[in-house]
Amino acid sequence: MSPVRIIIATLDSARIYAALEAAIAWAALGREVEVFFQGEAVAGLRRPVIHPADHARQAAGQPDLATLLGEVREARVAIFVCQSGLALAGVTMEALAVEAKAAGLVGYLAAVPANALVVTY
Repeated sequence: MSPVRIIIATLDSARIYAALEAAIAWAALGREVEVFFQGEAVAGLRRPVIHPADHARQAAGQPDLATLLGEVREARVAIFVCQSGLALAGVTMEALAVEAKAAGLVGYLAAVPANALVVTY
């Protein structure tokens, strides 16, 4: 099966939750999955992880962002963060609530396998 690479480029709740849920689902189906947080999306990984849409999701019985990130970790999905995004958000690697590797977008994309499915949110 083709590996899956997901690029999250926004903190928009519909997109970030959908991207993480897709990552978890693809991993459950046996795909090798990586998620790359680009630009402003990196700020969503800052400790403590709280998203403005979390309350509404919890009220509807849906997982909040911190819970989804835990499920991503459990699914063995690798997380990468944009170096420029770290600078833009004023965040250090140590301040992130997840284990991640820093990479530039060009370097990250250069390492994406030719047969990978690349999805951007």
